[in-house]
Amino acid sequence: MKKEYDFSQGKRGPVSAPPANKTRITIRLDNDILAWFKIKVHDSGGGSYQTMINEALRQYISTEKEPIENILRRVIREEFRA
Repeated sequence: MKKEYDFSQGKRGPVSAPPANKTRITIRLDNDILAWFKIKVHDSGGGSYQTMINEALRQYISTEKEPIENILRRVIREEFRA
């Protein structure tokens, strides 16, 4: 180990730029939830538990969206009642 290091050419910030479509956040998850995702990633042969959490959230969101047909039917029924 050197006594002194030259940081005159150093740059602040992350070593690599984050992907454009990603945002870093801090989130608190229950230990058992996090452990479950880590075990699933390990059992599947590796990967990222964060990616798996992302996929689970994306799947949940897609099931929560009301199909456009249902929205149109609801609006038409409300209009007929009025």
